[in-house]
Formats: sequence, C-alpha cells, structure tokens
Amino acid sequence: MLFLFYEFFGIVTNLVGGWLGARIGLNLTMHIGMGMQVVALAMLAVPDAWLSVPYVMFAQALSGIAKDLNKMSAKASVKTLVKGDAEGRLFKWVAVLTGSKNALKGAGFFIGAALLQWIGFRGALLTLAGMLLAVLLVTAWLLPSGVGRMKSKPKFTQVFSKVAAINWLSAARFFLFGSRDVWFVVGLPVFLYDVLGWDFMQVGAFLALWVIGYGFVQASAPGLLRKRHHGSGPGGSTARLWAFILLLFPAGMALGLHLGWPAQWVVIVGLVLFGVVFAINSAVHSYLILAYSSHERVAMNVGFYYMANAGGRLTGTVLSGWAYQLWGLEGCLWWSAVFVLMAALLSLFLPQPSASRI
Repeated sequence: MLFLFYEFFGIVTNLVGGWLGARIGLNLTMHIGMGMQVVALAMLAVPDAWLSVPYVMFAQALSGIAKDLNKMSAKASVKTLVKGDAEGRLFKWVAVLTGSKNALKGAGFFIGAALLQWIGFRGALLTLAGMLLAVLLVTAWLLPSGVGRMKSKPKFTQVFSKVAAINWLSAARFFLFGSRDVWFVVGLPVFLYDVLGWDFMQVGAFLALWVIGYGFVQASAPGLLRKRHHGSGPGGSTARLWAFILLLFPAGMALGLHLGWPAQWVVIVGLVLFGVVFAINSAVHSYLILAYSSHERVAMNVGFYYMANAGGRLTGTVLSGWAYQLWGLEGCLWWSAVFVLMAALLSLFLPQPSASRI
C-alpha cells in the first residue's frame, strides 16, 4: 500500500508539475518540492503513537510528490542551461544528473542505516530534514529565477503533448519502467528472502549496491556510446537497439529458471547484466525527451513524460505482487520480457531528435 500511494501521486505530480513549472518557473517548483520533503521528514519524527498506517501513508504520499517535483524540475532545467544545439553535451549532463541521483539513492540505504544506528529514528529524520533545508536555502539564493517559465501562461490542457515523438517516447518509457518494477519491486526481494534464504540485511544491501552500480552506469552512458555517435547525442535507432538487447535478459533469466539452472547464479548474474543494459536504455530515454523538446515547452513535455514513467512503475508494482503469487519469479520475468518487447516496438516510431523538436 505504501508503494502504490507513492507511485500514484507520482503520476499526478508529474502531470501537474510540468504545467506548474511552465507557469511559475522550474526553480520555484524545485524549491516547493524540497520544502515539502522537509515537512514530510518532520512529520515522521513524531511520537510513536502518531505513526499509524494512514498517517505514514500520507507522509509517504507527500514525500513522493516532493520527490517528483524536484526530479522533474532538475531534469527539465538541464535543457535550459545547455545552450544551442550541443547535443553531445546535453546527453552528458542529463546522464550525469540522472546517474548521480540514482547512485545517491542507493547510497541512501547505507546512510540511513548508519544514521539509525548512530542517532536513532527521529534523530536521523531531523538530521536529513536539516540538511535538506540548508540546501534549499543555498539554492534559493544562488539559482536564477524564472528557469523554464513560458512567456505565455499555458492552459492545463496543453500538458498533453501533440508531438508524435514525445508521445511514442512516453509510451515506450511506460513499458520500460514497468519491465523493471514488475519483477524488481516485490518478486525479487521476496524470492531472495523466501526461496534463496537470504536475510533482510543481505537483501537490502544487495539491492542498494545494485542501485548504486545502476547509477554509475547511467552516468557513464555518454562515454560508453561515444564511439557510436561521434560526440553527438543518440537518436531513435539507439533506443530501439538497446531495448531489443534488454529483451534478452529477462527472457533468458526466465528460461534459465524454467530449465532448473542454479537459481542464485541466474538471478545475480542476470540482475547485474539487466541493470547495465537497463541503465543505458534509461539514459538514452532521458536524453531524448529533452532533445525532442524546445526550450519553451521543456517543462510540460518532461512532466508528461515522467507521468508515463510513474504510470509504468505503478503498473509494474501491482503486477509484481500479483504475478509472483501466481507464477513466482519466473512469471514476473516473463511479464518483464513482454513489457520490454512493447517498449522496443514502440521505439520503432522514434525519429532523430533534429527531426522533431517542439
């Protein structure tokens, strides 16, 4: 329930946040998100008697809204800060921002555990809230105002993109992230604990290290693809190629489990390889949404795109629990393969960025 509430509000926030950013500026929506995150952290630092399930779900929903406001604003801002048609440089900075965000997210597992051990639950929350408040004050002082704000005040109906490339990319993003969460969110940790006999610390540490490695690969994607693109950014053909490559891994893992190969090695090796290729797919998508967008409409296009991202994660989360109960991890992986195939097929319609920027 905590996951579903968090992801549902991600859909709403990205849809509304892109429109809001276009009206009031991305720096302001980012600071609103940071302020909401401080409030969400402080809400959980209350006496134990207050921490009912509905109360925690509300705090989680607030935190999810804050996270998506911040992420949408930061990523859309990159487009406005990289001037001209420097596509190679845009790809580099999008990958660095996205990769470092995910690496820090993984590191957060260990930082959170260390703070819990050192100063306890409330102390950890208040420390994080204080650090975030300090960052909010510094960025409010240093960042220019009005980043990403449109000259005219857009209507909410303009959030829904009329650009074919952005719609195809958003649909592909829906299935790409659904393909990860359909086995990663529920099926994988339950399988590691229940079938392979790992304890909670082993499962948590392994998944945290995976997220950190995933982030480093994302940040390195421009270097990994540089020879192929000779310093320019990737296009639709790159998204198609890496989506079809990704398809091999969930299908191969499901087949390996079906044939009775050693489950631990199938899962560990498969997860590492899936993570590497998935990170490259994600980095290419994150670049393309900015490359397909004009400076004027970047906030609204990015908001629409991350709405599809959140929708895919929500769908994957729901399917992960259902599929695992019916068919186990093997069934989750076959669902993942179907989702990747859909993302690859939708990527067939993606053009080169220079052909569809609006």
